[in-house]
Parts: sequence; structure tokens; C-alpha cells
Amino acid sequence: MVVRAVQKVSSTRGFARVAPHLIPALDRAVHRLTRGKVLLSAQMLPGVILTATGVRSGQPRRTPLACMPEEGGRSWILVGSNFGRTGHPAWTANLLAHPDAEVSWKGRDIPVTARLLEGEERAAAWRAVLAFWPPYATYQARVEREIRLFRIVRRS
Repeated sequence: MVVRAVQKVSSTRGFARVAPHLIPALDRAVHRLTRGKVLLSAQMLPGVILTATGVRSGQPRRTPLACMPEEGGRSWILVGSNFGRTGHPAWTANLLAHPDAEVSWKGRDIPVTARLLEGEERAAAWRAVLAFWPPYATYQARVEREIRLFRIVRRS
């Protein structure tokens, strides 16, 4: 019941205006205070803190993101929904330019490599993402761009 209410609220345009400013800031603060053990947004959806190299600055950029874990936490799907706003989120450009990154997952820092999904692989992942969190369909319907999906995998 609570999950459906959160899904409904997260599909609204008002949420899309406020959430990008509020949720990441809260997530970063709580993550820092709990030494990587807690992400507030992960109480509804699994989440990671992605650290990727900024495409313009060359500096590490930390971004809290919802994710869809795969293979028991050996890989993850990241969805560049930007809460259904028009532009691609900056972290997606960072991963396109610098696919080697790091995620904080359940308090552990894990080196990963990201790959933009395309074609049938993207279509299959998109179906799985929609089954996992249906509001992504609302986000996609709201924008003309194709929402970017990345698969991130642990580096050996």
C-alpha cells in the first residue's frame, strides 16, 4: 500500500520539480553521517552512490541514484530518468566519457565499469526496470528523449 502511494506521488510533475533538488542532498548527508550504511531513498528502492569523473571538471562527482540490482549485487542497472525532466542527467554524460567509476553499495566501495545499453539489450532491461519500478514509464512518457540505461559491473 505504501509503495503504491510512493509510486503515485513520484509520478507527478510536482515531484519531478522538487525531488532532484531535495532527495540527492538528503541522501548525500545521511550517507555521509552513517558512513555509507544508509541511503534514505533506498528505503523504497535500492540505491547506490555513484562516483564518476566529471566530463568537464575531471573531478570526482558523487551522485545518489536508485538502481536495479542484478545477479545478487554483481551488476546494477542505472536509469537516467532525471525524474522525467527534459534533459539527460549530468551523471550519464560523465559515464559516457569516463565509464570506469565506483559505487558505494551497502557500505562498500566497489570499482565498476559502466556501459550504455542499446538495442534489444536496452529493450529487455527497460522491461525489467518497468516491472521493478512502474513510474519510470510515466517519466519516459513525459519526455521526448530516450531515457539512458546503463549496466554497471564490478571491475576485476
